[in-house]
Amino acid sequence: MRRTLLFIGLLAALTGCYSGSRPPRIGQNAPDFTVQDSDHQLTLSQFKGQVVVLNFWASWCAPCVEEMPSLIQMQGKLAKNGVTVVGVSIDADEGAYHKFLKDYGVNFIAVRDEAQKSARLYGTRGWPETYIIDRTGVIRRKFIGPVNWNSVEITDYLTKL
Repeated sequence: MRRTLLFIGLLAALTGCYSGSRPPRIGQNAPDFTVQDSDHQLTLSQFKGQVVVLNFWASWCAPCVEEMPSLIQMQGKLAKNGVTVVGVSIDADEGAYHKFLKDYGVNFIAVRDEAQKSARLYGTRGWPETYIIDRTGVIRRKFIGPVNWNSVEITDYLTKL
């Protein structure tokens, strides 16, 4: 019994912050949401006409931290192509959230949704999880886990949407 629990714990650690499988929403309209945090209000539909990289993350999530530098670099490179990263943090600790934004020099639009309403709307329970939404508001791809956002495949895909 003890070995089984140890194995399950090890397996959970190796999968990062992701916790389960859900059917993708590929080809469907992206559910709209509004989040108001202490800094500003964000509504997803305000980005219609742009390619949106909707990234659900948390400052305490190791895989989220791992992918953050490439996400920041990609935003810097592809903003001129109409690609906008919208980061939704589920951090409960506002201070940790702001420290993370400052420490990593986050250059994309970020909002803190500690109630996780937007994440639940998308069926997200693991982090990081990212949806690619085209200029018409349709979800085209879903990524679970950390991604190298500067890979040729990803940047070509995003610039062609």
